[in-house]
Amino acid sequence: MANPKILEAKQVIIDEIANNVKESSSFIFLENQGLTVAETMELRRKLRESNSELKIYKNTLVARALKDLNIDLESELNGPKVVAFGKDVIEPIKAVAEFAKKHDKLVMKVGIVDGKVTELDELKKLATIPSREGLLTMFASGLLAIPRDFAICLDLHSKNLEEN
Repeated sequence: MANPKILEAKQVIIDEIANNVKESSSFIFLENQGLTVAETMELRRKLRESNSELKIYKNTLVARALKDLNIDLESELNGPKVVAFGKDVIEPIKAVAEFAKKHDKLVMKVGIVDGKVTELDELKKLATIPSREGLLTMFASGLLAIPRDFAICLDLHSKNLEEN
């Protein structure tokens, strides 16, 4: 029979994983075979900048945590994996995708975004969305275009009336 202290320590980790999945807007599974320690530290730093984290967990413990949350990703939990997660939906995905462009040994596999299992193609689409600030800028410029165009129209109309 297993040592109760070991079982208790494992349960603490399972609870931590489950809590991270519940509290995170995005939880991404990555393969990082072949990344050096320095590259992994660089990825951690990049994720920290976007208020995200990178953790390494045993697949069996992740499987137990996901089973407790009724999430079926058993087929994805083979081979060494790391997880990136954060409160923002887009930022961890963007950080990982940007890092993966420069380091081909890092591969996104699958994720849990807003509590739903998200496949790789959807993760890639999410990685192309501009940041929140970028979206707000685009929205504001769209709102400003209408009064600007209206002002130009009025100016041209007034010039047309002056000529006649």
